[in-house]
Amino acid sequence: MEQRRQAVVNLWDFLVRGGIADTTRSPGEVIDTGRVRRLTRYTPVEGVEPRGLPVLLVPPLGAQSLCFDLRKGASVVEHLVESGRPTYLVDYDDLKAADKDLGIEHWVNDVLPNAIQKVSDDNGGSEVDLIGWCMGGLLSICTDAVHPELPIHTLTLVASPFDMSKVPIMAPLRAIGKVSGGRIVGTGLRTIGSIPSPLVSLGFKATALPTYLKKPMTVWKRRDDREFLGQVQAVDLLMNNMVAYPGRATMQVYQRMALRNEVATGKIQGPNKLVDLDNVDVPVLAVGGHRDVLAPIPAVHHVGDLLPNSPDVRLETAPGGHLGVLTGTQARDTTWAFIDSFLDDHA
Repeated sequence: MEQRRQAVVNLWDFLVRGGIADTTRSPGEVIDTGRVRRLTRYTPVEGVEPRGLPVLLVPPLGAQSLCFDLRKGASVVEHLVESGRPTYLVDYDDLKAADKDLGIEHWVNDVLPNAIQKVSDDNGGSEVDLIGWCMGGLLSICTDAVHPELPIHTLTLVASPFDMSKVPIMAPLRAIGKVSGGRIVGTGLRTIGSIPSPLVSLGFKATALPTYLKKPMTVWKRRDDREFLGQVQAVDLLMNNMVAYPGRATMQVYQRMALRNEVATGKIQGPNKLVDLDNVDVPVLAVGGHRDVLAPIPAVHHVGDLLPNSPDVRLETAPGGHLGVLTGTQARDTTWAFIDSFLDDHA
């Protein structure tokens, strides 16, 4: 009887009252801005002893920064701050029409270097630990490879794919691109300029289409699990609030990652210089999710073959899909524990 009552309460809160999860953002202040760059410093928890070096969180293009601050109890930001780590996040604000011509090099040569240096300066010249999710991990490692002068201490890459030939969901797109020489997608991107936020949201959802089709039944079956329903609500909030993706950067990702698979070689030719992962000489942690279709474990762990000069490369696996591996209900005991151990070992 109590279980039934709880199920009714849960469904009422989930469907009628506006939700179950506490999606209040962690407190912080913006300390630096630039073109598609906004740096937030999170407020330390009173009474918690400072621990370790400052951490900079790096989301991917297209995703809201709340991927790192999903909800209370399932927030990477909250976990790091409560652990005493000085925590920062760089995000990219809403793109304007004039930003459609920005390429990946803008993030590698401007957005991340400026954010990293600002975090370092804010901590007395300290080195900085970077944690990137999805493409945020790729941006982080490319920045380190190109800018050895930056005070980067370690790199943590969560769900960041390095070999697109090991991503089955990308096979049709790769095949079409090879037949057409990339002209079909390229023409479409040039026509629309940037990828609008609704299409970015739709694209993320499409990669988990079976999950979305089964969602109503799953919610009904687990209607007595308040924690699960709260997670569903928070994930929906993220997926429905993606941000626009700059057209030129999209074209670069499509051509260099999807078609040519340059990242898998460890050498990516940029507009002005070669990004060579041989130059990465800091410790690296890479975590892949068991159910991740966008970045399967073999694609994530391929980075282990590309870093001959890193003193410590750790390849870990954790439960969850593309987002779940970062901030799912089991992340605290897996991914976050791997990160804590890695950062402590290199403090």
